Amino acid sequence: MKKYRLILLTIFATAILVACKKDFLDTKPTNAVPEDQVFSTADNVETVINGTWSYMFEEFFTYAVPGYKSIHLTSDAMGNDVAITSKYGLRDAYTFTEMVDPTKNRVGAFWTILYKVIDNCNNIIAKVDNATGDANKKAYLKGQAYALRANCYLTLASFYQFGVSVNPGAKAVPIYTEPSGPATQGKPRATITQVYQQVIDDLLKAEPLLQNYQRNATQKWRIDLNVVEGLLARAYLYSGQYSLAPAKAVAARNGYPLMSGDDYNKGFNDISNAEWIWGHAQTPNQSNASYNFNFLDVSSPVSYYYSFMADPYFKSHFDNSDVRTRLFDWDTLPSQEGFLRYKKFRFRDPGAMVGDLVLMRSAEMYLVEAEAYARSSNTGKAITALNTLRVARNAAPYAGGGNLVDTIMLERRKELWGEGFSLSDIIRTGGTVVRKAFLSYQNTDSLISVPRADGTFKVVKARGHRTLKFPDKSAFQPNSPYYLFAIPVTEQQNNPNLNN
Repeated sequence: MKKYRLILLTIFATAILVACKKDFLDTKPTNAVPEDQVFSTADNVETVINGTWSYMFEEFFTYAVPGYKSIHLTSDAMGNDVAITSKYGLRDAYTFTEMVDPTKNRVGAFWTILYKVIDNCNNIIAKVDNATGDANKKAYLKGQAYALRANCYLTLASFYQFGVSVNPGAKAVPIYTEPSGPATQGKPRATITQVYQQVIDDLLKAEPLLQNYQRNATQKWRIDLNVVEGLLARAYLYSGQYSLAPAKAVAARNGYPLMSGDDYNKGFNDISNAEWIWGHAQTPNQSNASYNFNFLDVSSPVSYYYSFMADPYFKSHFDNSDVRTRLFDWDTLPSQEGFLRYKKFRFRDPGAMVGDLVLMRSAEMYLVEAEAYARSSNTGKAITALNTLRVARNAAPYAGGGNLVDTIMLERRKELWGEGFSLSDIIRTGGTVVRKAFLSYQNTDSLISVPRADGTFKVVKARGHRTLKFPDKSAFQPNSPYYLFAIPVTEQQNNPNLNN
């Protein structure tokens, strides 16, 4: 349907593919491919997938929505451990007034990014077999398209409906597996179970196609078999298929050892990090996605917004010996005094304002393995996976006591802070946002001493969360509709089949 294609519209030789700049990771300029020849050769198909990737990460809708990674920013802003300042960007997401409103720009932007990428992948999957060129190359391009489509549907499943344990038949989002055209009819929302099954089906198709593919070590943005295994590990865990997740997590991290403590403190900005399985590289000439660091980076002078401060309670979850505690620092800037910095993310090149973006790490895979084993009552293996990570971070090994699943979920919060898992973990597990005013034991303002440039100290009020309830003044609670991303009003208006 023509109206519906306002959302799904894909014109490869113009708007979307032009997003792939000439210098993007040494690929050809995408607009050099005539529209009628886009899928005629394997080389042209590769240009399409490169351009799709570039669009996904480099397209700006506003300065507050710098591409796909801004979905991860929003997830963490709506969770427990990031105390958003009042600066531009994530204020309305943080207060739960934005993502529930179908008219908001960010709501429409996320939907557009994900479904345009899905439609590009649908075209690649449908047409690459008829292209001329090397058969092996066509196979791995098709595998990458399956995996990229799966990642988009996994993202949609993570934010547009509650976990399968709440209601496996709950309606989530439409599924499209064919290229769209002028006559395309809008589809109804599939159930959350069906969306997860689509993700898994795509990834299982990608596995054999990428079995012999070897990417260049400097091109971790390209999807290889490790990435596919990592996405399968996530999908099995998120969909409650716990017995299948551990093996995929182990396979995904093969060849990616946990980083050293010193590397952990380098700013999470370099795709060459040995632990990074998947990421989006940036150069001074291809750096739109680096804009995300303006929100995450709270210590570099060039950072515009430095809005991702830490909830002061977050620090109390770490052992003093933990290498991650080095990242905490009370802010001393006059406008920021009393906020707790968590300096995990910093521009790699502050002068050029460039930093690579992480998408998957081996640390996450240890946590996937641990959670899956714990939820299937294999306590011994769960503790082994958990403690492998904890020991690498110089934290005290878990020795029992308390709820093991809760311990693992807390470790996810500690390890994956700022990487986009906060809200999605709350949604999929039936959890709840927990935000408390940072007060003293006497229930008064908590005061701290911050150093001044002249060597003296100033006593200031410690600043934590600004929002402690939902907009309707109700308390945070599990499975709240405030957690779910709204389907944009344009989709609701243009797809009459959406709720069928």
